[in-house]
Amino acid sequence: MDRRVFLKSGALSLVTLGLSPSFLRRTAFAMDLPRAARGKTLIVLFQRGAADALNVVVPFGDAHYYAARPQLSIGSPARATGAGAAIDLDGYFGLHPALASFKPLYDRGMLAPIHAVGSPSSTRSHFDAQDYMETGTPDMKGTTDGWLNRYLAVKGTCEACAPNATMPNAVIPFRAVAMTAQTPRILEGASPTVSMNSIDEFSIRTNGGEAEKRLEALYRTGNADLVHGSGAEMFEALKVLRAANPQQYKPAAGITYPTSQFGQRLLSIAQLIKAGVGLEVAFADIGGWDTHVNQGAAQGQLAQRLTDFSTSIAALVADLGDRMDDVVILTMSEFGRTVKQNGTGGTDHGHAGAMFVIGGALKGSHKVLGRWPGLAPEQLNEGRDLALTTDFRSVFSELASKHLGAASLDRIFPGFATPQDKWLGIL
Repeated sequence: MDRRVFLKSGALSLVTLGLSPSFLRRTAFAMDLPRAARGKTLIVLFQRGAADALNVVVPFGDAHYYAARPQLSIGSPARATGAGAAIDLDGYFGLHPALASFKPLYDRGMLAPIHAVGSPSSTRSHFDAQDYMETGTPDMKGTTDGWLNRYLAVKGTCEACAPNATMPNAVIPFRAVAMTAQTPRILEGASPTVSMNSIDEFSIRTNGGEAEKRLEALYRTGNADLVHGSGAEMFEALKVLRAANPQQYKPAAGITYPTSQFGQRLLSIAQLIKAGVGLEVAFADIGGWDTHVNQGAAQGQLAQRLTDFSTSIAALVADLGDRMDDVVILTMSEFGRTVKQNGTGGTDHGHAGAMFVIGGALKGSHKVLGRWPGLAPEQLNEGRDLALTTDFRSVFSELASKHLGAASLDRIFPGFATPQDKWLGIL
């Protein structure tokens, strides 16, 4: 295969791989790849667009909620009937009825909602707020890496490698994976990561594998050029997938993932976890939460997003089964929305929001976590928004430390320190 032909057509092959450029540029793998032992996994799911926390985790016990939302509020379980009522959690808070698949998880002690949580930044810009949440440094636009990538760097490489690994700190190709077309801000940084739309795209689309064989033969010539620099990572990653064969994966009996992009990306995460490729951090996002117009109440635009969101996550949890003892799922959104509904049947950019933590080893279960600030006019942030009582970095710190075993939290979240006795007690 002529070198110029490769450089011309090989670029197209790399595009069909769905590989993150940072992965190709930065990752260097051992030639004899270690097998990863079963370890802890954190799955981070970003609801992009600012999900309406007050209709996701409904404060039906606060009368001011109904006064502010005469058309958009979700009915109290004691007063509403059928599909229009909130799903009671503790007599004060409830879930949006579209989150019905979350209620069994809550009852089993596997789901912990967190309210009035978010960024201390006052920005109402989606882009800035998402950036601050992903970098873990609110109001600091100069941060160049994401907090999950800093975690990877601080934690070091492959502590769960098998004894026969040829390198003491061997890198696992799929230690950190984003099911996204581009590397998300949260995973940008010096540590190697992989980004892909789906596992099926992480392969060279060839006729009988001939192009792959020729490409590999060119790489094996040992020339220190672009092929050698990026080809090594590509082929070693392909080796891992070929050996694990996740493409042949079938969900557990009776489990069906939604056919949406989000549902299929969570299916891919389950494939990687069950394939034993050493997945430690996974990321996926889901858009459509910027509900300025025609948001809907128990039904409508928001309800549709919540149905896809919750049924996809519930399918993932059920599919992983007892592996959830080693898995924690964290959901987040850049900020919440205004307490009052607007004049177009929606809500505008707000401040504090809500998160969910899902896992098999939760301590803070069977209750809604976080200090509720109230919705009376004098209790609102800037007279319009749910006030912040829990900094998102406190939640991130607890999960990084207690679940993933991270130390040196000051390096993961520079400029932030919360004593452990002030953590929410999620795990």
